[in-house]
Order: sequence, then C-alpha cells, then structure tokens
Amino acid sequence: MIAAHSIDQVFETARVEEVIGDFVQLKKSGSNYKGLSPFSDERTPSFMVSPVKQIWKDFSTGKGGNVVAFLMEHEHFTYPEAIKYLAKKYNIEIEETEQSNEQKEAANERESLYLVSEFANSYFQNILHKTDQGKSIGLSYFKERGFTDATIKTFDLGYSLNEWQAFTDEALKKGYKLEFLEKTGLTIVKEEKRFDRFKGRVMFPIKSMSGRILGFGGRILITDKKAAKYLNSPESDIYHKSKVLYGIYNAKQSIAKEDNCYLVEGYTDVIQFHQTGIKNVVSSSGTALTSEQIRLINRLTKNITVLFDGDAAGMRASLRGIDLILEQGMNVKVCTFPDGEDPDSFAKKNTLEELNAYLEAHAKDFIQFKASILYEDSKNDPIRKAETIRDIVNSIAKIPDTIKKEIYIQECARIMDISEAVLFSTLAQINQKGLKEDSKKNKQQQQRFEVIKHEQPVKKVDVQYLLERKIIEVLLLYGNKTEDFEDLVLKETEEGKLLLEPVIQQAKVFEKIYLDLQEDEMEFSNPQFKDLYYTIIDKLNQTTDFELRTFINTVDVNTANEITNILMEDERYSLSDWHRKNIFPKEKNHTIAQLVGETILSLRCFLIEQKVKDFQQKTIEHKSEVNKSVLEEVKEYSNLKMLLSRKLNRVL
Repeated sequence: MIAAHSIDQVFETARVEEVIGDFVQLKKSGSNYKGLSPFSDERTPSFMVSPVKQIWKDFSTGKGGNVVAFLMEHEHFTYPEAIKYLAKKYNIEIEETEQSNEQKEAANERESLYLVSEFANSYFQNILHKTDQGKSIGLSYFKERGFTDATIKTFDLGYSLNEWQAFTDEALKKGYKLEFLEKTGLTIVKEEKRFDRFKGRVMFPIKSMSGRILGFGGRILITDKKAAKYLNSPESDIYHKSKVLYGIYNAKQSIAKEDNCYLVEGYTDVIQFHQTGIKNVVSSSGTALTSEQIRLINRLTKNITVLFDGDAAGMRASLRGIDLILEQGMNVKVCTFPDGEDPDSFAKKNTLEELNAYLEAHAKDFIQFKASILYEDSKNDPIRKAETIRDIVNSIAKIPDTIKKEIYIQECARIMDISEAVLFSTLAQINQKGLKEDSKKNKQQQQRFEVIKHEQPVKKVDVQYLLERKIIEVLLLYGNKTEDFEDLVLKETEEGKLLLEPVIQQAKVFEKIYLDLQEDEMEFSNPQFKDLYYTIIDKLNQTTDFELRTFINTVDVNTANEITNILMEDERYSLSDWHRKNIFPKEKNHTIAQLVGETILSLRCFLIEQKVKDFQQKTIEHKSEVNKSVLEEVKEYSNLKMLLSRKLNRVL
C-alpha cells in the first residue's frame, strides 16, 4: 500500500498537461490544450486538457477525469501503478508497505500478465549481465552490433539461457503461476512438459507508450534452419502486435519535439539510430504496418518519414503502408539507403551530423518516391506506365485534404509528363467509384436498420437536471468566494399584491446556495448530484482553502468523471474554432453573484411551475372535490411564478 502523504505529493507535483503530452500531441487553445482523442479514431480534435482545473475531457467517448484517471484509462494501470508511474516521472520517492499474500491473490488476470512480463524483463537482463553464458553469448552479440552499455540499459536488452526450462523454473520458484506464464507466451505448455519459448535468444522487450512490458522479441544466435531468426510473443490480453510500435516509449518525447517520426523495420534499426543521436524513431517490428500503429504516431505528430534499405522488392511491398499513412491525413516522406545498407548499418558507420545530412538530402515526398520506383519498371511500356499513373492517383485519392490532393496531382503530372486535366478526371472517377461503394454500403446498412427500427419518442430537456448540474458547477468553481448578493424578499402591499424587494447581503457562495435551498426546502432530484452536493458542502464547511484539483483527487472514479463532464462542458465549443470561421459567440459576462442568483431563481421558477401543474392536474381529476382554498393556492403560486419570471426577464 502506498502511504497517503506520498499520494498527496504526487498529486501536488504532477501536471496533467505534461503527463498527457507524453501520449498525445497537444496544441494551445486559449487557456486550455486540445488534441486528437487517444481513445477513438478521429481526424479533428475532440480531446481537451485544462491546466487550470488539472482535468481532461474526451468529447468523442465521454471519458474524462484527473491525471491518474487518464493513465488508468489509457495505459490500463491500476490506481497504485498510476501513482508509481507519476512518482517515477517526477522523481518522487514513495513510501509503501509490503503487499500481503491476499492482496497479491486479488490482482486481476490482466495485471498478473503485466507482473509476469515485468519479472521476465528483469530476469533476462540479469542473465545477460550476471551469468557466464549471458556475457559470452548475449552481451558479446550486442557489443558486436556496436551497442554501448548505456544503450543496452536504455532498451533493457537481455538474454534467455539456452536451456529448455531455466526461465520457467525460476518464475515458478518465485511464485508466478504457470497459467500466466503460458498466457504471455513466455512458457509453452504441452501436456506435462514445459518449455521456454525464447530459449537461447537475445531479448528485446516491447514496451507500451508508458513503459509497461507488453511482450518480447527474441533473436536466435545459432544457425538453425528449423527455427525462425526472430520470434515474437504471441497475442495476449496485453500484447497486440498490430497496435504496438517498438521504441515508442523511448521516442515519444522526441517525436513530439521534432514534429516528425522516422519509421524503420527492425529492432536494431531503432536502437542504432537512438544511439547515434536520432531518437524520434520507431519500428513496426517486422510486421506489416497497420492503421492502429499509424494512429499511435498521429497522436504525437502529423509527419512520418519511412526509411527503407536498398532492397527494391521490399520497398514495393511496403508501398501499401504509405497508402495507409495517407488515409490518416498524415504527411509522408520516404528515404532509401544505398544498396547493401539498412538503417542499422548506415547509422553505425556515420556520425550524427552525417546521418542527419543524408536524411535531409535524400528524404523524398511520397509522390516522388512512388513515381521513381514504379516508373523504372514501366517507362518503356505504355500500358504499364498507364497502370503506374493510375496507381499513383489511387494513392492521392486516399488523402483527405482537398488542397493537398490538387498539389499532388500537379506534381504527378510534372513527373510523369501527363496533363493535369487527365489526372483530375481519373481522380474524379476514383472518387465517384468510392462514393458509389460508400452509398451502397450505407443503403444496405439503412435497409438492415429499417427492419428493426422503432419510433423513438422525442427526448424532452430535463430542466431540473440542468439547473442542479449548474449548481454543482458553481459550487466547484466559486464555492469559497465571498460575494454581495441581491436577495429578493417577498412582501404584500396594502392592496394585497405580491412584490419582490431587493436586499443586499454579503456571504460565501456555498453558504448562499445552501441557505436558499434550505429555505425553500428544495431537494436535488438526481441522486448523484445530491450526494455530490452534500460532499462539496461538507468539504467547504471544513476548510477555508478548498482547491478543485485536490478535491477531485479524493473522490471515486465515477464521481471524478461526472465532475469533469460538468466542468469541461463549455470547453466543447472551443474545439470548433468558431472565431476562424468568423462566428463570434457571446462571451459570458455574468458576475458570480448574478450567476448564483439566476440559477437559484430559475430552479425556484421551475419547481413552482411544477407545483402549479400538479394543482391543475388534481383540479381536473377531482373537480367536484376542489375547494376555494386550493384555487387560491394555485393563484398565489401563479403570481409568484410571474414575479420570478419578470426578475429573470423571461416572457411567460
């Protein structure tokens, strides 16, 4: 268990914009930051971070909360793990007590897979550095590749003994269950036998963006035609190879800073580039590039430079990956290395200055690269040249941005020596075909929908819900502030008319709201708001230095999410960049006292209206039983409603 004072120190130190900035590229938007949602596939920002309130909100999925909630949602951390991650990031020493056996048993399955993977990572590093076999075979291999001790430590490189079950035996001895060793793929179980999957291999741990161990890649060092040169962990609850990029943990900050990501093919390509000094580099780990991997980069930058070795066949096979990048609305450049060289070998032979100069000089825009590769095979064959041009235009058609499309069409016309008109015509045909296919799919979906479609009643606006929500918002933002309030005292004239007379009184916002609700015996109808209301009132009563960021860290996850929903609702509209579209929404210019007064008056007015409706309904249902006093009461409530509405400047 982590000590309470350690948790408090973490919350006081951690900045939500800094932590989330490690996972999402954030751009300033007024007093807030915005970016692409890390929880959904989108091209326009719907993710907002508030440094002032120290909370975040994802409008595309409805998720939100504080810095710990983000880590728990994005990285699937438990609460203690999120605290430990933040403590490590901000160099905070945390005090914790030893977990009991019962607590260890209570860890869920997913967490058990992470624990097993973390143990394996430490074990393989220990074998590499502290055993004769590890030093003579594994460490020697890494040294031959030119990796320094610092680099080997940075990437947690390791070695698995060339023995059938050395790792498995050690893991079982330490108390890890065979069930989870098998599910992570570290151990292969066949009936009564157990085998180490990575026997005799150097180990490359594959980490999430936050540094958690998801799986491993292992390279065999002996010549064995029956064994794969590289072997990866199998798919599991924590490792999905199509959603992971090797090196993203070490590269994320550099990618965001440089606003560019170099994409290579292998583990050693990433490591050698990093050691040379270029750290904004990741690898798809030998698998075909996927949309999920591209979106991972897209959160950090819009620019990708794909690095290929001199193998022409391999480059053609990788062209599909470029189309996928274009579909995500990203900017793509391609750089190839001389024949016989790959990113690893080239970086090893050159200094940082030489490597940077080469990349700068040889990185081509995707259209130039694709044209040069395909053109060589088709320049003397008109039919193949036509197919090549259509292939290039197909790639251009995948770009969402219309202006970029036109520029690329012009560039293609220049390179391939063909008129722009023909290319635009071809592009229109491709787009039309795509529209027809989309229309057909939509029509089929619509037909399927119509079979099961039911008429949905129009949902009415819940006025009381909105007003109660507003009261919670006011308490959270201004509860401890002292204001001059204009109270309305109801008086009866000599003629028997009701009048509201203003009286100025000074009070704290939370006291004013509490007393007004008490005086009118107004209760919250929403149970969650009711609980939250009394929690906030109690907190404000107990302390004079109420802080929103401290308060939100003390409530449960569901309550924290609801608080975020309330406080970030207004930020939704700043995502639309209305000012850039010459739309200028009216700024809020209410004083706090006005805001409190109008909210309470509106709630009173609504509840009175409900009361009148109840009386009217009773009058209809029990007409014969209605007496004069009931009618008088209806009249009084109606008059009071009229007065309140006038005060609010509303037309009845």
